Amino acid sequence: MKHTYAILGAGMQGTAVAYDLVKFANPAEVLLVDASLEQAAKSASRVNQLTGDSLCTPHQVDALNPDQLEAFLRPVDLVVSCVPYWMHPQIAPVAIRSHTHMVDMGGDTRVARKTLCFNEEAANEGVTIVPDTGLAPGLVNNLAAWLIEEFDSCDSVNLYCGGLPQHPKPPLNYKLVFNIEGLITEYMDHADVIRNGKPALVPTLEELETLYIKGLGPIEAFVTSGGVSTATETFLGKVQNYEYKTIRFPGHCEIMKLFKDYGFWSNDKIETRSGSAIPREVFCSIMNPQLKDPNDTDQVIVRAIGKGVKNNENRALQLDIHHHHNASTGFSAMEQLTGFSTSIYAQHVASGKLPSGCLKYETAMTGHHFVDELRKRGIEVKES
Repeated sequence: MKHTYAILGAGMQGTAVAYDLVKFANPAEVLLVDASLEQAAKSASRVNQLTGDSLCTPHQVDALNPDQLEAFLRPVDLVVSCVPYWMHPQIAPVAIRSHTHMVDMGGDTRVARKTLCFNEEAANEGVTIVPDTGLAPGLVNNLAAWLIEEFDSCDSVNLYCGGLPQHPKPPLNYKLVFNIEGLITEYMDHADVIRNGKPALVPTLEELETLYIKGLGPIEAFVTSGGVSTATETFLGKVQNYEYKTIRFPGHCEIMKLFKDYGFWSNDKIETRSGSAIPREVFCSIMNPQLKDPNDTDQVIVRAIGKGVKNNENRALQLDIHHHHNASTGFSAMEQLTGFSTSIYAQHVASGKLPSGCLKYETAMTGHHFVDELRKRGIEVKES
């Protein structure tokens, strides 16, 4: 049976999702939706040119208008929410009323929990909703699931992930490949971890360590928030230790910690000679264009290390992904690993293999199934 998919948000990630659905889902139609019909048409045309098909069509809908969105979603089998993360819990009840399955890209654990609160309503209407299906959270925790599935008993999982420029420029050595507000959110708050079998919170931009990546040499990794989302709840009792860190080129963490410690990311209004201002908004306005380099391409590095027992022997297993910008399609490494991951979940939910209700992403699919799907897309996952 062929399904109709709708994608809310025709930006970078939404376009990558649409491309993957046309390539791998054998869909009846892929509806690419945006508040701007011009943006939707541009992205849909790109998908059709890349795939040599005409299955992707542009549409203009206000995702924050419940009545308009519900009417649009009624004939749709599954909707993928690629809008700003705070909108996902507003999309979910509309999807339930229109009897449309849903996945979203996540972006904030507290927001994902709001979506999961619609579990009873979704179950009653026969709708399946899975939040947090992007890269981190998402892909990295599916690698963790793969490791846990490999062991007879798993003691620890350490996850690392980072999107980096291929030609870093000092002093930050960083290229922004997603929303700057999302970046700040990762660097703020606290991170959920499992330590010694118990849930814990640790501060962000701390616990700096050095990793060695072939072809790059030493890079740094440090604590950030949101990368595991609900996985620490799911894997509590299955592992003694479960942690996530973000990867950057050396020196990045120290500079960003200065911005954090000196209040540049505060939402509290301050007075200046030219009037009032909110530091976080000023920071975003200044840094957003500075961190985007259209002349550079990106790379994404993911590493997952598990330790445990298999066949009565202590073992250590490692999974590595080092993926680059695709010159033939124009999709960045971040778009591929985030958008394609979300598409994998969308197709899995649409298949009807999952129960109704709001499901935590790390419970919706086995790690081995997810890794197999990545490899079908030419994404190399090395085992060692």
